[in-house]
Amino acid sequence: MRDIFGWSLPFDAALLPAGMFGRLQAGGVIVEGDDGLFASRIRVSRVRDTLFLHSAYPTTAWNSVFLGPDSYRFAELILARMGSLPDGARILDYGAGAGVGGIVAARTQPGSTLTIADINPDALFLAGINAEHADVTAHGVEVTEPTEVEGPYDLVVTHPPFMIDAEKRAYRDGGDLHGARLSLDWAVAAAGKLAPGGRLILHTGVSIVDGEDMLRDRLRDALPGVGLTMEYRELDPDIFGDELDKPAYADVDRIAAVGLCVTRIGGDAQIGGVWRA
Repeated sequence: MRDIFGWSLPFDAALLPAGMFGRLQAGGVIVEGDDGLFASRIRVSRVRDTLFLHSAYPTTAWNSVFLGPDSYRFAELILARMGSLPDGARILDYGAGAGVGGIVAARTQPGSTLTIADINPDALFLAGINAEHADVTAHGVEVTEPTEVEGPYDLVVTHPPFMIDAEKRAYRDGGDLHGARLSLDWAVAAAGKLAPGGRLILHTGVSIVDGEDMLRDRLRDALPGVGLTMEYRELDPDIFGDELDKPAYADVDRIAAVGLCVTRIGGDAQIGGVWRA
């Protein structure tokens, strides 16, 4: 099972019980290759003792549902920075993918309401299954930008795509600014969805060009100067180093993982200590 659904390895049909194989094949979960071996279209990963379905390796399709090392770092950032939320808190996971961020947050907040939003219906389908498996009640909405989601929220978590992707795959391409455009736009839009005392937690990657972080100062300029606090930190100085060999990254020094926390001032929500750039 680990080889098939964990490592995405091809397998012979005889490795699975006939009944299970038939149901998986009928549901389109497994497909036959040209060599007569089969492969699973989904993969199962464990994050914080919870299992998550996502797309099998390699994630090359435009509608792939990604879960990788960034997802684990995102989950840890949320747990470290979300603090206490009010009873009946409203949580939004925007660009949810497999739903890791929202589900991890909601599991710590009994009685909260989780909205999972994504442009990809396949992501919403898998995230819905993942939420149910985690015993989290979630409402999925298919949207193309954060302004389409009705607020306010006590917590917004988001992990925008940040790569420069020639194929413009939705789960991967971050737009211009060397891949920082979606992170900038999503942060600004999500900040406007916060309830008093509400918090935005964003995890993303950012290109460092000639020593300049392509996102940080633009966030300071774009976010309102009154009514919000911004906390920003580099979490890992060097990720996806293999991408730097591609022509699109010719002028990029490195790609760094960063975390952003934006808090709307006011209300009774208790947040963690000061963590500023």
